[in-house]
Amino acid sequence: MNHIIVEDARNIIKNNPSLKKIKNSSFGITGASGMIGSYIISTLIVLNKEYNANNKIIAFVRNKNKLDKSFFEDKNFETIIYDVTNPLNCDIKIDYFIHAASPASPIIMKNRPFETNLANTVGCANTLKFSIQNKVKKFLFISSREIYGQPNANQEYFYEDGELGYVDNLIPRNGYAEGKRAAENMCISCKEEYGLDTKIVRLAHTYGPYMSINDGRVQADFLKNIVNHENIVMKSSGESVRTYTYVGDAVTAIFKVLLDSKDIVYNISSPESKVTIRELAERLVNLYKDRGIKLVTNIDNSNNKGNASFTLGILSSDKIEKELNWKSIYSIEEGFKRTINYIENN
Repeated sequence: MNHIIVEDARNIIKNNPSLKKIKNSSFGITGASGMIGSYIISTLIVLNKEYNANNKIIAFVRNKNKLDKSFFEDKNFETIIYDVTNPLNCDIKIDYFIHAASPASPIIMKNRPFETNLANTVGCANTLKFSIQNKVKKFLFISSREIYGQPNANQEYFYEDGELGYVDNLIPRNGYAEGKRAAENMCISCKEEYGLDTKIVRLAHTYGPYMSINDGRVQADFLKNIVNHENIVMKSSGESVRTYTYVGDAVTAIFKVLLDSKDIVYNISSPESKVTIRELAERLVNLYKDRGIKLVTNIDNSNNKGNASFTLGILSSDKIEKELNWKSIYSIEEGFKRTINYIENN
């Protein structure tokens, strides 16, 4: 396993005392080959190895060849080939179920909006049904900042118990946001109706090792430019405001919510990493001055990449900071340096 991944896993465990106490249990993770799923698995493998936790790890994937090959070195790691849009019928005990399967690429969200919606709605329904029937202890759903939509006038922050912004449900690309909203409702409903201990985390823009630099997201495009020593091309004015959370920080928060939270819904966002897209590009150019990379503007208003139309609205992380003592560790510069280091060495 790459040294950056191991370092991050150790930090995640260090900042989650409750995780060190989990032994001889079983974790099920959908979307296991994605960035979030892979980081959760990496953490559990390091936990097994360095703390003798003996936890079983079940990775639900459509293609096991996309998994980090080092995962298979853990004797307690197991893969099950599974598409979340189908019922989950398997006789296997799972204590903690993390549903992280969802398209992350704006290109897929734009070109396959129906399938994107199904992965979030039907996929969540199938994994919830399994969890109810098999008496899973805790179920955690990975949601998104996109459920909030576009904020109302003079609204800068989104809070878990505050009002949602506008999402036009007649735009196919918004099937991602609408699917996440519906899935959240199912999680809450299963808790009330069946007593399933459900948790929901709403992630802001997240990046780091294991992410794809070809999925069409802005941060992925910028990373690809830097890795290939190319100029960063701005295809918009770059005025959209976002926060970027390093995946190690995000997964630390996910485990805190899974194991220690009393409430159900938590935002995960690094408030100190609040930047416009243009500011992010400028900071990355300055970070790699030695590569001679420049920032070039070439406006393209077609939005062929399927990026969300939401331009404003920041997730407030006040709740998770106060209740669970979570704080992001990595700045934008530190996080992107670690990510580029990982990409260039893999």
